[in-house]
Amino acid sequence: MGTTTRRLATGYAGRLALAQFLACVASTAIVIPLGGITIGGTRTYFTEQNVIVAVVLVVLGTVAVAVGGVVNITPTLRWFVPGREPSPDQRRAAMRLVGRQSAILSATWAVSGIVAVLLNLGGGAAVAVPTLIGVVLGAAAAVGTGLLLTQGALRPILAATTQGSEGWVRVPSVLARLVGMWTLGTALPSGVIAALILIRANGWIVEKNASVEIPVLVVTAAAVLLGLPIMILTSRSISDPVGEVVDAMAEVEQGRLGTRIGVYERSEIGRLQSGFNQMVAGLAERERLRDLFGRHVGANVARRAIEEGASLSGDVQEAAILFIDLVGSTQLAATRPPQQVATVLNDFFRIVVNAVDERDGMINKFEGDAALAVFGAPLRTSGAASAALATARSLGDQLRELPMVDFGIGVSAGHVFAGNIGAENRYEYTVIGDAVNEAARLADLAKTSDRRILSSAAAIERADPAERQYWASRGSEVLRGRSNATHFSAPVDDE
Repeated sequence: MGTTTRRLATGYAGRLALAQFLACVASTAIVIPLGGITIGGTRTYFTEQNVIVAVVLVVLGTVAVAVGGVVNITPTLRWFVPGREPSPDQRRAAMRLVGRQSAILSATWAVSGIVAVLLNLGGGAAVAVPTLIGVVLGAAAAVGTGLLLTQGALRPILAATTQGSEGWVRVPSVLARLVGMWTLGTALPSGVIAALILIRANGWIVEKNASVEIPVLVVTAAAVLLGLPIMILTSRSISDPVGEVVDAMAEVEQGRLGTRIGVYERSEIGRLQSGFNQMVAGLAERERLRDLFGRHVGANVARRAIEEGASLSGDVQEAAILFIDLVGSTQLAATRPPQQVATVLNDFFRIVVNAVDERDGMINKFEGDAALAVFGAPLRTSGAASAALATARSLGDQLRELPMVDFGIGVSAGHVFAGNIGAENRYEYTVIGDAVNEAARLADLAKTSDRRILSSAAAIERADPAERQYWASRGSEVLRGRSNATHFSAPVDDE
């Protein structure tokens, strides 16, 4: 047995032994006054032999409980301490720890009671009744106190036992714990006092003229002295796991969505812990979906869409379109090493994505060496055209600093259909409309001009005055695939 295993086993056994000893004190506080007032009680109950037997039974019982505790927990510690995964048999054995410890305590009291009665067969009811009452009350106190004292030591073990399994350990519910606390601290002592008065009034094994004041005071004092630790232990059995949930909530508030709580109870507390884990798992899944959504539409757009509840089902709305295409990418790929081409493309798209995100645009799609950005969808905004035009100017400034990069940018605006297109089980969010086609054709035209950035008159007209001052008209032209001439402008800095 390793040092850690020995330490844990000894600590657990010590807690059980303490529960047994406290129960002996509680039982003695009740049995002594009761035995002292029974008919012939002092002569038949408190003999030298019985006192010696009682002391021996208390010592042997405490030792037996300690040894039983070591035997009970050691097999489980052999896999728990090294951190190994328990086998099904080990898992089932560990989940019976609480039941076995209660059986050990109850059996110890039962054996002690039988021995005490057998050694006093001639004492009759005057000995048997107080002994029976003491055994029943002592066993109940030992089992209840044992559960409360050992829960802290057993919690991490049982949490590891039930991890990844559906079974939880049956423990008393919160209501049962509170009722048990009331029973041990209030009901049992009060019942003993009431029984003393009733027994004396009827002359049952107690003389009618016997004084019960001292026994009542002793029982009351025992109830007060034992009630406080019982209340503390019961409160800790509830507050400690609730405190774990509170601490875990603080972790989640800091963004640590991998936080989990060990769950092993079949009680309200177990359901609270399990519900917390399910809630965090749901938050993590939502965050994952939000991240995926953000990668498709941009982090800012995704955040605002979630906060403002924008619909992606499809609608016709005003939007501004920016289309950017890389010039000479085929020749670049044919004349440069693949790694260098990949570096150029990554730098190109990084600048495009950052510039679009900066003004709450959405990269709708990448098409080879081209990108389509949308402003004003899925979130409606009155400044879509201005944002698209400002993004085009910013891209022009940044992309000119990249080596081996030439480009064409086209900007347009107007009514488009923005929504999901495709089959029920596979679709994508996209925009469809004349403004999209016009922006793509302007990008083609911009490649052959010395300006490299062109905007339709529709986008200029929808922009605010502060943005329009950066643009100047550059004429009109019938774009490829269109029948009417398109009036276009270019940034004034491009002259």
